[in-house]
Amino acid sequence: MDSEAKNLVIVLGPTAVGKSATSLKLAKLFRGEIINCDSMQVYRGFDVGTDKLAFEERENIPHHLIDIVSASHQFTAADFIKESIKAIHSIRKRKKLPVITGGTGLYLKALLEGLFPEEKRRPKIRSKLQAEADEKGLEHLWKKLKDVDPVYCEKIGKNDRIRIIRALEVFLATQEPLSKHFLKTKPFLADFNILKIGLKLERKVLYKRIEDRVDKMFEKGIVTEVRKLIEQGIDEDSPPFRALGYKHVLKYVKNELPLEEAVQLTKIDTRHYAKRQMTWFRKMDSVHWFSPDDFTSIVEYIRENLR
Repeated sequence: MDSEAKNLVIVLGPTAVGKSATSLKLAKLFRGEIINCDSMQVYRGFDVGTDKLAFEERENIPHHLIDIVSASHQFTAADFIKESIKAIHSIRKRKKLPVITGGTGLYLKALLEGLFPEEKRRPKIRSKLQAEADEKGLEHLWKKLKDVDPVYCEKIGKNDRIRIIRALEVFLATQEPLSKHFLKTKPFLADFNILKIGLKLERKVLYKRIEDRVDKMFEKGIVTEVRKLIEQGIDEDSPPFRALGYKHVLKYVKNELPLEEAVQLTKIDTRHYAKRQMTWFRKMDSVHWFSPDDFTSIVEYIRENLR
């Protein structure tokens, strides 16, 4: 590997497929440092529910973009691009290999394909849309978005309030769908040699891993973590409390759900999320897919394609 070459490895795939373990092994083998691409691991204090690697589990491999913002901050794709590019340049200065790992497809897409300009924000329009969502329900806005931007609508969930409102805000401000604006953007890493490693498992195997992870999450004390966060004064409407795992635990803590139901709903939501992730990643160009258990083939592919 040429230390001056602009190499970048991306490890992507659905939740619970084994991205963290694979990235750690690759970072150790290729003198790499890891950049987190999970939209919820950026938040301080939200550890168990995001399956964040504890410091001692990182095996002395530097990890970037973990625990960098407070729960009250809305971390965006633009924030991710700014921080990840900074981390990439910092890692390269140390003559190390940047390894981006995570399952937040929108962040990866924005980094690789470009981001819609932030100056198109219209706070008044956004406030009106937020009020409309509160009054008529989020599904009402989702249907509106489907009418004007079916392409983008396919890529986000029906309950993704932030992205639904943002996409409608863009359309109302510019009279053009967000998906069209994305086509006009320029990639941030056009001169990089980017190797995209996709990890996948048979659905049955992945779903078993998801269920085991959720059980482990409750065993490790996600309920205690949520209670502690509330005691610290973290707002229940803060972004990380909308993450998988937390929203149902929050309801349990407030006596709105029995524990068993909170566990089962978390498993169901996580399976659905994994399915959406795979749909998103399959549409991404130039991804080379491997089983996380076939580490030898992953290493061979990287060795053959690094500059």
